[in-house]
Amino acid sequence: ATVNLRALTSWVGIARLFAVVLSCLSFSLVASTQHFGGPYGTWCMFTWCFCFALTLLVLLLELLELYPLLPLSWDDFTSAFSMLAALMVFTSSVVFPTTFISSPCSSNLCARQAVATTASCLCFLAYAVEVALTRAKPGDISSFLSTVPGLLKVFEAYVACLIFSLLDRYNGVPGLMWCVAVYSICFIITLLIIIFTIGRCLTYIPCSLEKVLVGYNFLALLMYLTATVLWPLYSFRGQSRPDPCGRNCWWDKHLGVTFLTIFNLIAYLVDLVYSSRMVFV
Repeated sequence: ATVNLRALTSWVGIARLFAVVLSCLSFSLVASTQHFGGPYGTWCMFTWCFCFALTLLVLLLELLELYPLLPLSWDDFTSAFSMLAALMVFTSSVVFPTTFISSPCSSNLCARQAVATTASCLCFLAYAVEVALTRAKPGDISSFLSTVPGLLKVFEAYVACLIFSLLDRYNGVPGLMWCVAVYSICFIITLLIIIFTIGRCLTYIPCSLEKVLVGYNFLALLMYLTATVLWPLYSFRGQSRPDPCGRNCWWDKHLGVTFLTIFNLIAYLVDLVYSSRMVFV
């Protein structure tokens, strides 16, 4: 192995170093409070630890120039991971203070939680800077997951995961079950595209990959359009918000799924536009 100091001194390397330090600071401060129980706290701790460990591994592999030995597309992997990490840390930066920080914030416990939240927000900015620095220039498609359609694939898969975490009370309702099928089918296909791209398997497809992606994006857009209409129609028809409606209230979860469905609908629309421009313009 040889040492490549540019892996640490380049702008991308500096952004990754900031992400490592800030994610470490976040989970260390929260761990010191011993106040992160429940699914939301566990998710936030997992996010910070996962991003810290994998970013540190990426830095080490690039520093020692060992990444060419891996049987994967390194540029696609790092682009997908930085986008995923940015989304995960952003979610944790919103969920953690909403769940665990109460007002007024005056105790030592609350101060550490506030600093951890601030570090998490700065960590999100570090990953966002990395995404911006590694994004492919217009016309460059050598690394698909660093292009706008590739980054949108990661966004679409992540939003689908958030939708799955909020699904509740849909069995026995045909309209809602169709929506769940839409979320599942699009998530599986999008995830396979990401995995096959990183694993350099898409070259074995005996047809025009770009046109296949355009066709898939169009189909996914139509399916999400039906889910955008059917999910709120069958979820809230004849049912008002319960009073009281606690933290795990089904009504709030269904409202969250509604907004996330709209976000993914917009993402697939933008994805279709960019993919079509790459193929036909």
